[in-house]
Amino acid sequence: MVHALREARRVLKPNGVLIDLRPGGVHRRAGIVRGGRFQHVGTMREDFGDVRAADRAVAHALREGLFKAGRRVEVECRRVMDTPDEFQDWLDGFTRLAELPPHDWLLEKIERAHQAAPRPRKIVVTGPLGLRVLRKV
Repeated sequence: MVHALREARRVLKPNGVLIDLRPGGVHRRAGIVRGGRFQHVGTMREDFGDVRAADRAVAHALREGLFKAGRRVEVECRRVMDTPDEFQDWLDGFTRLAELPPHDWLLEKIERAHQAAPRPRKIVVTGPLGLRVLRKV
């Protein structure tokens, strides 16, 4: 990834900006929301090796003086779904993209909680997104 940061710096204009936006290294929490209240159902089991590697690469690029770090902001990202089928589609895509083992156990827990909760209800997955501005030096 350090190579990718060097290449990004190469193509940026003087004083150009690179946006580092990626999921934070915190396990996503899944639950049911009804009446504005979040009922936690389960926590995903993620491997944060890629997150730590990206953090090290950015730190290395900053130490090398390739970029000047701007403020880092972390925002809570909420994915809201209406049905367990929508949750399953999201979960399948997320686990495939992140190369995670199957989370069938979480889908089963969400299905049970969704069925038990009175209407109206939503399925919500929360997790932080980190954003940092890197300016070409």
